[in-house]
Amino acid sequence: MAGRLKAPTGRYGGKSAEQRQAERRGRFLDAALQLFGDTPGYRGTTVAALSEAAGLSTRQFYEEFRSLEDVLAALHLQVNDWAEKAVLIALDAAEGLPLVERATAIFHAYAANVTGDPRRIRITFVEIVGVSPRLEEQRLARRARWINLIRGEARAAAERGEAARRDYRIAATAFIGSVNGLLHDWSAGWVDATLDEIVDELVRQLVGIMQPPGWSRQDTD
Repeated sequence: MAGRLKAPTGRYGGKSAEQRQAERRGRFLDAALQLFGDTPGYRGTTVAALSEAAGLSTRQFYEEFRSLEDVLAALHLQVNDWAEKAVLIALDAAEGLPLVERATAIFHAYAANVTGDPRRIRITFVEIVGVSPRLEEQRLARRARWINLIRGEARAAAERGEAARRDYRIAATAFIGSVNGLLHDWSAGWVDATLDEIVDELVRQLVGIMQPPGWSRQDTD
């Protein structure tokens, strides 16, 4: 299919065309979260199966998307947006707290959001990987947003005198890899720990990066 079919315009049932389109798109994404994030997974799902799960027709699918890859791309962004919103709310609520308490609040918010639904974990860390160069670029771009968030927090902590002054670009990249790997392995049952223990370990790692051996608060003065 070269492109999306043109969606109907005008009002129907008291709803505008834009409202109906948003509802259809939401139904397709909800169905994709179930099929891609559980069984049979993205690679085992067909347009017909997704449309049936959404309670819509394949024609309506092509009015919203060009391909299943488009659906996966939109779903991956949605899952990341949910997690990012949870973290930003936590950041706002933790304003003024010391470094350890602030980091703990951030990671509790992120971990609770991502692991609260195992399907989100699978979309974020499994199904999106290796699909196409386009989705790989998207995956890395979204990861870069998390890296930049950590770098921003590290710079702010250094300004407050709570962290070493340094370029955190490489350290933040490595740390985000640890976050993703640990949360994926924990959700898959490969790490015998509670979620609180996982968060505590991540906080220890981050604080260790920001306050390395030999560092003291005087170093930031």
